[in-house]
Amino acid sequence: MRVLLIGSGGREHALAASLAADESVTKLICAPGNPGMARLGECVPLNQNDPAAVASLAVTSAADLVIVGPEAPLVAGVADAVRAKGIPVYGPGRQAAQIEGSKTFAKEVMAAAGVPTAAARTCRTREEAEAALDEFGAPYVVKDDGLAAGKGVIVTDDRAAALAHALDCERVVIEEYLDGPEVSLFVISDGQAARPMLPAQDFKRVGDGGSGPNTGGMGAYTPLPWAPDDLVTEIMETVAEPTLAELAGRGIPFVGTLYCGLALTSKGLKVVEFNARFGDPEIQPILSLLETPVGELLMAAATGKLADFGSLWWREGAAVCVVVANEGYPEQTVTGRPLYGADEEGVLHAGTALDASGQLIATGGRVLNCVGTGASVAQARQEAYSLAEGVKLEGGHFRRDIAAGI
Repeated sequence: MRVLLIGSGGREHALAASLAADESVTKLICAPGNPGMARLGECVPLNQNDPAAVASLAVTSAADLVIVGPEAPLVAGVADAVRAKGIPVYGPGRQAAQIEGSKTFAKEVMAAAGVPTAAARTCRTREEAEAALDEFGAPYVVKDDGLAAGKGVIVTDDRAAALAHALDCERVVIEEYLDGPEVSLFVISDGQAARPMLPAQDFKRVGDGGSGPNTGGMGAYTPLPWAPDDLVTEIMETVAEPTLAELAGRGIPFVGTLYCGLALTSKGLKVVEFNARFGDPEIQPILSLLETPVGELLMAAATGKLADFGSLWWREGAAVCVVVANEGYPEQTVTGRPLYGADEEGVLHAGTALDASGQLIATGGRVLNCVGTGASVAQARQEAYSLAEGVKLEGGHFRRDIAAGI
């Protein structure tokens, strides 16, 4: 089949690598893609947030399947425009994508479905924000209600900082703090049937030991040797399946990846957030262990045939991803510097481009994803850090404690 993959980051490079290894994929078109993806398929310039442009490309490229990687195109309605052309697409429509696009909507869905989550208040004014901060107390959790590329959340003991973040956003959700370790589970859905992937854990803050501001993610690993054996079953039964059923009952079936961000609290499992796509950087190590052909899997979901697909198959062992970021990330990022060491196997491009002379340069906040695999998390970690150490980028930095001690 001919596959059109929308996106240009590390998540999409990981998907491209898996699709290129799938014998059922005869042609891979990446739009707009990146220099790493260009080695795996044809890259085509595209405004990925323009539904009409994406739908037009799907038609002219004779795509059998369109896979939408990032969240912004989904919230913009790209999947709807492609479906209107009669082309199978992996990714929820605009209404269903509000599960990520609006945290208020997500809370409403969870309440209706009986899904456990943090108590929360939606605030639009200073008075509402101050009242919510006082109600829940420290640590304060303040979330931008819209898309913020994984960086719209602040968790702090500083009430003034929490209030300032709230006032910087048009609308925020302020909620109770959830204790305990966080876990990510990606659930493949065709609107009715669902299949879980391996659980993973990511590292959001920029510095070692969880210091510094939140980022889009500085690393991740899978599987979770410390997690309860029934964790995935519990998440499916208490979180994913009720949420998907509630969306279907509203007439907006969710076709795509339901990203369940969860906290294993002292009071039980609770949802931290939902996303409408694969998480970045968790999907990078997860896909490195997936034996099931990803093109066939996502086509089954896009065409409502997931119930007949069976369970997913996984390689033995573990995988770890370490993110190499640009100087200044996640705040005032310095870009445009030459980048070396990005051609090694296991290195995925997240924020790169070629300059006029053909030199690879670092253009994004998160530049590369270094993915290592091994018989254990410790072995995979060693391989991932070996790759990260081989990257040459002035001012580049990465956390040194991803998956440490696991």
